Amino acid sequence: MSRDNDPLLQPYQLKHLQLKNRVMTTAHEPAYSEDGLPKDRYRLYHLERAKGGVALTMTAGSAIVSPDSPAAFGNLHAYRDEIVPWLKRLTDDCHEHGAAVMIQISHLGRRTNWNKADWLPVLAPSPLREPAHRTFPKTAEDWDIDRIVADYATAAQRMQAAGVDGIELEAYGHLMDGFWSPATNRREDAWGGSLDNRMRFTYRVLDAIRAACGKDFIVGIRMVADEDWDKGLSRAEGLEIAKRLASGGQVDFLNLIRGHIDTDAALSKVIPIHGTPASPHLDFAGEVRAATGFPIFHAARINDVATARHAIAEGKLDMVGMTRAHIADPHIVLKIMQGREEEIRPCVGATYCLDRIYEGGEALCIHNAATGREGQLPQTITPTTGRKLRVVIVGAGPAGLEAARVCAERGHTVVLFEAADAPGGQLRLAARSPRRAELIGIVDWRVARCNALGVDIRCNVLAESADVLAQNPDVVIIATGGLPNTSVLESGNDLVVSSWDITSGDVKPAANVLLFDDNGGHPGMQAAELIARAGSRLEIVSPERFFAPEIGGLNHVAYAQIFQKYGVTITINRRLVAARREAGQLAAVVGSDYGDLRETRLVDQVVVEHGTLPLEELYFALKDASINRGEVDYKALVAGAPQAITRNPQGLYRLLRIGDAVQSRNVHAAIYDALRLCVFV
Repeated sequence: MSRDNDPLLQPYQLKHLQLKNRVMTTAHEPAYSEDGLPKDRYRLYHLERAKGGVALTMTAGSAIVSPDSPAAFGNLHAYRDEIVPWLKRLTDDCHEHGAAVMIQISHLGRRTNWNKADWLPVLAPSPLREPAHRTFPKTAEDWDIDRIVADYATAAQRMQAAGVDGIELEAYGHLMDGFWSPATNRREDAWGGSLDNRMRFTYRVLDAIRAACGKDFIVGIRMVADEDWDKGLSRAEGLEIAKRLASGGQVDFLNLIRGHIDTDAALSKVIPIHGTPASPHLDFAGEVRAATGFPIFHAARINDVATARHAIAEGKLDMVGMTRAHIADPHIVLKIMQGREEEIRPCVGATYCLDRIYEGGEALCIHNAATGREGQLPQTITPTTGRKLRVVIVGAGPAGLEAARVCAERGHTVVLFEAADAPGGQLRLAARSPRRAELIGIVDWRVARCNALGVDIRCNVLAESADVLAQNPDVVIIATGGLPNTSVLESGNDLVVSSWDITSGDVKPAANVLLFDDNGGHPGMQAAELIARAGSRLEIVSPERFFAPEIGGLNHVAYAQIFQKYGVTITINRRLVAARREAGQLAAVVGSDYGDLRETRLVDQVVVEHGTLPLEELYFALKDASINRGEVDYKALVAGAPQAITRNPQGLYRLLRIGDAVQSRNVHAAIYDALRLCVFV
């Protein structure tokens, strides 16, 4: 498809603003703010998307308009004058690359907590607790409403002063739609009851913003048009709200959401993860567009170019949001324009990015370690200007594949040894689960890039030091990963199997299984899911306060649903101590960190998940003959500088060790290791 007739590359006129194509990133909060301000890290993140060709980057998710709406996800502070110069620099930089910039502003209402910032009471239309943030809000009084309406207007003025192309008001799960929804508005005064009353707050906010910013300033609403909830906002009422806003003359676009977000289970339908249908709400958004004849934006698991193109070509959307897709690859549009669509790094739906935010961290892509680190790491690897090296890498899991890709992009000659018959390592194991099959995209994309770059991938080779040295390497990278550590019991370690044994299919689930998860991540839970689906009676034992603490809320939902469906018993605050044979079964001895408790379970199988131990023999065999004796300069690593340690001037090669070959971690850590070391090779 040529650029001239690609629906995604056609311009779109929104009021006075011409957007250069139909692709946008919707408002989201990556939690890169510093003191509530969009300083350099925040700016560079959005600038990278502008460089990558996106037509509109929507900042914040959401910028808060009032001090009694304390930040829940590292939100920007739209109520402070200090935000203006920082936001102006971000906007000006993105404009230089032809990207429009907007910002989403909101009062979070009950979707935050009182025990932070200024410790002000959290409020809502009615005193109904939001389970996700656990606040019992006060009922908004008349003076609260007057104050917050004024706060919206002054926040909008600040955004306008910063030169943004428009603002978006947030109305799903926040204060504004809290007034709309019967589930959250139980008022019997002028702000509750009829739809006219429930929309009164919205109209007051819009009137105030228009009075403050003028009729030409672009104002949109990201709104829920159907809460998909028997006690919430119905599709019919949501459509009526959309029609009223579209015809009222105060709003310039609608950005549609379907669902409610007050619990993890509900949120996972609004923001679907892997193992769920793609673009689940796209047709609904198209129906609203057809009914209103109004500019419609939308994003929800539109991860691939084909779906985005379909959304525009079929008239379902005017602008298509590919937000998580741009976290994985900020250069999507540029690659489309350059005929390099096959090089787009895929979003695999792991939702590591959002799970980190909701657990109080920063947004990081599971397999693009440069995202959020644009000040230290490049999204595009530049060839070396120095000597071309011969690089030998052992292990083709995510760490080894990333190391091979980056070194090859640098222009070096790369040989990659892999003991298995195909690359992928632990990811190939994880992707065996149908629900997590998309993870193989992390492997497939890197293998494709390695093949295109001429990497010599040699599978079915259990490389030893002689194999490595025969290549006359300048650099050796050990990415051999690890093997499950099941030797964690006082006795009976020889009687247990690992989560890998179950996931790989090498060991079939028995009738009655105890799974001890002392890791808290996906490996144990994935094995538990397979055991449950096999029809086994299963008890998960964890020493933690809650099960799987390393898995965020959105990924937690699928496991919780499966465990509930199959009647899995989950026992927390217990630790597997020992196992022994007894009466033809296994006696699993369970203790506690909180006393001298000892309990015995008679089961047919004991599964242990306790991370991995590094496969490090090859590393130590090669260490003494290396230039650096395997040492890593951590100061240089953190500062983003080359490794230059020399401990052995007669050494033959520089030796690096990455990923689980160092210690048991996760996919992102493995890829980050590889990128930040190899970008300087």
